[in-house]
Amino acid sequence: MNRELLLLVDALSREKNVPKEIVFTALESALASATKKRFPGEIDARVSIDRETGDYESFRRWTVVPDEEHEEPGHQIAITDAAEREPALNLGDVVEEALEPVEFGRIGAQAAKQVILQKIRDAEREQILNDFLERQDNLLTGTVKRIERGNVVVESGRIEGVIPRDQLIPKEMLRVGDRIRAFVTKIDRTAKGPQLILSRIAPEFLMRLFELEVPEIEEGLIEIKAAARDPGIRAKIAVKSNDPRLDPQGTCIGMRGSRVTAVTNELAGERVDIILFSEDPAKFVINALAPAEISSIVVDEEKHSMDVVVDEENLAIAIGRLGQNVRLASELTGWELNLMSVEESQKKHEAESDRLRGLFMEKLDVDEEVADILIGEGFTSLEEVAYVPISEMLEIQSFDADTVNELRSRARNALLTEAIVREESVENVDEALLSLEGMDTEVASALATHGMITRDALADLAVDELVELTGMSEERAQDLIMKARAHWFEEAPATAGQPAPAAPALGQQR
Repeated sequence: MNRELLLLVDALSREKNVPKEIVFTALESALASATKKRFPGEIDARVSIDRETGDYESFRRWTVVPDEEHEEPGHQIAITDAAEREPALNLGDVVEEALEPVEFGRIGAQAAKQVILQKIRDAEREQILNDFLERQDNLLTGTVKRIERGNVVVESGRIEGVIPRDQLIPKEMLRVGDRIRAFVTKIDRTAKGPQLILSRIAPEFLMRLFELEVPEIEEGLIEIKAAARDPGIRAKIAVKSNDPRLDPQGTCIGMRGSRVTAVTNELAGERVDIILFSEDPAKFVINALAPAEISSIVVDEEKHSMDVVVDEENLAIAIGRLGQNVRLASELTGWELNLMSVEESQKKHEAESDRLRGLFMEKLDVDEEVADILIGEGFTSLEEVAYVPISEMLEIQSFDADTVNELRSRARNALLTEAIVREESVENVDEALLSLEGMDTEVASALATHGMITRDALADLAVDELVELTGMSEERAQDLIMKARAHWFEEAPATAGQPAPAAPALGQQR
């Protein structure tokens, strides 16, 4: 019988193209399952097969647990009982007792057979998946096998992937048998069906298609730096040449547009703009907003945003249909872009100049002329006046050394006074609010100025209210409010029949 077992392992291994060890493991599981059926209750059993002779042994197992957790005697043993058997046993160790092996010829039960077949099927799927992953190719080319509830199952050889409905190009009509490509976004080894999760709307899919169509990209002569898509409608891709003799845009477009047309056809007619990448963020933004002509750009490094000024004739082009052009340009470059007309830019500049003029005149105790000189030289805060290298300020022709030193001294004194005022304003603020992750003295002071000195007062705010009070970003405001509300959900549940009040929605204006 043992010889027959070894022959069976060899036959299954060859037929299913899986390692013998997988088949042995499946047989051990099947034998263990049959062993458990000999006992009325739930037990833990293990079977070990000798890989050379085919002999096998059966064991019943118990896991050592603390006395107070000994609730399942079928496969647990209390630590005190285990110590009587073997003093060296510790918590988590396993105690085994030899059993009479089940005869292999009597495992004809359907349940045992199913265990063996399922293990081998799982091993087959794993082997097929590993073969695909070894190719290190994240682009799957196959045919539509079936469509289930809007999800498209793609078959490529012996491997299957699924494109979720929300990862399909909108209004794209696919039918069973169609040839299709998709980008592998995730691998789900626990899935019973297709294990590859695919996408046809990911920016990476667009980049891979260009790699297939443009040999220079695969050779490293041209590099794709970024991509942004409005699936099925329009996309932008940024390219850079690593060879000064090559025009990256022309190379990607191809002779008479052949290369970009091939990509467009695969993407259901999605129009692709090929943008020239630049290390200079402002230049990159100008390229990304093409074909609109830009009048000027003001870069705000701190907020990672740019004010892009265009004339009235180009404003509509820069914005694009339903804001599509500026949105894609923002995604492509990674910068927040604020489009405005020349008139709007002038008004914003004047308002900012008025604010800074008032700030410098009040805090530095200077006249309007000195304040305007500082503004004209690009100073935008007291911190810059106080701590910019003195050599830079000495280059200002209108100021001598004494004036520069006096301005720096006054700016530092003003900042020190503001810091003292902030510290005093938070003296009455609750410690739970001050110690909140993400909270700082400046925000706490702004809240205290409006009478909000407790954690619950912050938690009760809506996002737009906190943004208005402090000037912080919406993302930071939302995160801070959620952390302030966390203790509401950690408290004990409300008495039966009286549900706890729901927290107000983050975006809701109260």
